[in-house]
Amino acid sequence: MGTGDSSGYGVIQNRAPSDRELEAAARRLGRALLKRSWQMASAESCTGGLIGHVITQVPRSSDHYLGGVVSYSDAVKEDLLGVPRDLIGGIGAVSAEVAEAMTLGALAKFPAARLAVAVTGIAGPDGGSAEKPVGLTYVAAALRDGKAVVERHTWPHDRSGNKRASALAALDLATRLASGE
Repeated sequence: MGTGDSSGYGVIQNRAPSDRELEAAARRLGRALLKRSWQMASAESCTGGLIGHVITQVPRSSDHYLGGVVSYSDAVKEDLLGVPRDLIGGIGAVSAEVAEAMTLGALAKFPAARLAVAVTGIAGPDGGSAEKPVGLTYVAAALRDGKAVVERHTWPHDRSGNKRASALAALDLATRLASGE
């Protein structure tokens, strides 16, 4: 697993991504997947299905997007994605390890997927702590061959903005893996 710590798009721009920016990122991802004849799946927690929504806003996304699991609760992460209970209990659902495990679970649920992306975090306005503040998000992408990358972001937005910034980060990370970067 590779990990990175990023200030992220939202901090650099000091605003949450727009619908147009999210759609452009989904189009880039779609082109990268189609170029390789790959399909993908998603596993989402704090974004609540936003990644799947953004991807499916693009016409013909069914050519490359198989579907996703919205695993908002820890029980769903465990039951549907196979994230180990002791992992969640030990380090918490908002962690690089859980984000990576979510991608592996998505790849298991969608056997035709060559790539999976996952996100887990604290969108806010509540739920943060000194160790894990509001806006903390882990975005992961994994290829079926085992290559996985996890990024850590801390967004400064409101709940909606944090979800949007997380979705954009996930789309961009998936695009980089699909493009061979």
